Amino acid sequence: MPKTKQNTHTIRIALAQINCTVGDLAGNSSKIVFYAQKAATEGADIVAFPELAITGYPPEDLLLKPKFIADNCAALKEIASQINDIVAVIGFVDRKNNQLFNAAAVIYGGKVKGIYHKTQLPNYGVFDEKRYFSSGTKPLVFSYGSFTFGVSICEDIWSDSALLRQQSKKGAQCIININASPYYAGKMAEREGVIRKQVRSCRVPIAYVNLVGGQDELVFDGQSTVVDSNGRVIARAAGFCQELLVADIRVPKNNTLRGADSISVAATIPEKTKAPLARQLVGAPERVSEIYSALVLGVRDYVLKNGFSKVVIGLSGGIDSSLVAALAVDALGKENVTGVFMPSRYSSQESLVDAEGLAKNLGIAFLTMSIEPIYKVCLLTLDPYFTGLSKNIAEENLQARIRGNMLMTFSNKFGWLVLTTGNKSEMSTGYATLYGDMAGGLAVIKDVPKMLVYELSRYRNTRGMVIPENVFIKAPTAELKPDQKDSDTLPEYPLLDSILKAYVEEDKEIEKISVPGVDGQTLQRVLRMVDASEYKRRQAPPGIKITPKAFGRDRRMPITNKYRG
Repeated sequence: MPKTKQNTHTIRIALAQINCTVGDLAGNSSKIVFYAQKAATEGADIVAFPELAITGYPPEDLLLKPKFIADNCAALKEIASQINDIVAVIGFVDRKNNQLFNAAAVIYGGKVKGIYHKTQLPNYGVFDEKRYFSSGTKPLVFSYGSFTFGVSICEDIWSDSALLRQQSKKGAQCIININASPYYAGKMAEREGVIRKQVRSCRVPIAYVNLVGGQDELVFDGQSTVVDSNGRVIARAAGFCQELLVADIRVPKNNTLRGADSISVAATIPEKTKAPLARQLVGAPERVSEIYSALVLGVRDYVLKNGFSKVVIGLSGGIDSSLVAALAVDALGKENVTGVFMPSRYSSQESLVDAEGLAKNLGIAFLTMSIEPIYKVCLLTLDPYFTGLSKNIAEENLQARIRGNMLMTFSNKFGWLVLTTGNKSEMSTGYATLYGDMAGGLAVIKDVPKMLVYELSRYRNTRGMVIPENVFIKAPTAELKPDQKDSDTLPEYPLLDSILKAYVEEDKEIEKISVPGVDGQTLQRVLRMVDASEYKRRQAPPGIKITPKAFGRDRRMPITNKYRG
């Protein structure tokens, strides 16, 4: 017989989608207390925070420092002392019997009432949790008056339906899942599909809170979600920003399944004034705008969290540097971005016009500094050693390295962080110069294929025309020799990106890669370029991950490697 409103009551759950910084125990703790108090003022009975909210995620080898673990535990106790009138679920690192656990503390009335240990430790892609943590074994449930809820952490919900079913059998009327789930394009739809699948399995609502913010190469998108017992999304937070998502769920007043093995948080739920909630269901963002937002957040947090405030970019008049400059302005403000155009004898007037037009449209400082005098001196110095040899890539790359030196000198002098402008297509094939255009602090579009660079740039122009139209239509060129085009060395970018998606992101073997318009010889040449460029990528700056498989944390190939399939 269906439950009626007479035998159900409302539990108000708040999901605190906060931006934590790895290692900032004091700052993260302050933020947790602030949002717990904010949730209480909104009438929430329970507030949940992201995975490892106290330490930030991922803390990596900070976890090998005993004092860091002790300080994180001390921070939890201090937080608990300031939370009295609301139940809080908070991610931290627990230490027990000389083992570390990725844990969630349930706090109420100034005390830690219970601690859940994550059972499923991901050890793939960007995750490396088995290096640090031991697995929990108990599917804990907690009782708060007549309301019983289960707690799980991130991967638990992705790979362990049995855990959630056990919590449901123990009487859980809702599962609170705390997360640090990194972003890549399409992740939200995949994530909500997993949540719905688990709801069908355990037949109770799931409240899913996710971390937001940039951490090195990773971006966490937030987009916290509440799914009711029918599999409907009833609340969803915005992406890429801090937010307190508050939702009401209806549960039975008397939970007859509640057992003796549930951990008691409190015997009764205090009566609270609960103003009606406005509908909080942010629509799913469009793919390109979502990726753009991820890159903006990644730039902002990488720059600011690492103590910088201003950036410098080498502007070439091309699409890649134009997009990076636009992202930087949107992340940091135009007053904090400087563009430098550094022509050589091979640079065209067209490139100057486009770079200058971009800078004017964005409102950023623009410097023009010819590298021709330096280039001449370098060639003259090298001439005795190069006598009788034809010019080749050495003279070409020398120009890029001079530019890299100039940008790094600006960085040293003025404290500007250098943003590099190479895209994923170039980084894949090694079409980039070590200590030249690869020199810098953050490779903003390192995980963005060339054709997506164009899409993102077109999208940015819909919000206000900043990238000159000529940048979109002219042939890509490095301008390191006369009449040079990228297509002299690489297949046309639409074809190249299809090859790279299959080989780099999907790990397909050569015989399983088929791209219309690409012959076998070209395919083999591209794959050789990818394989031979690992040493370059290993020395590249970190870049913001926006695809399912990025270079670095995701794709870890040996540099010395004779296997070619």
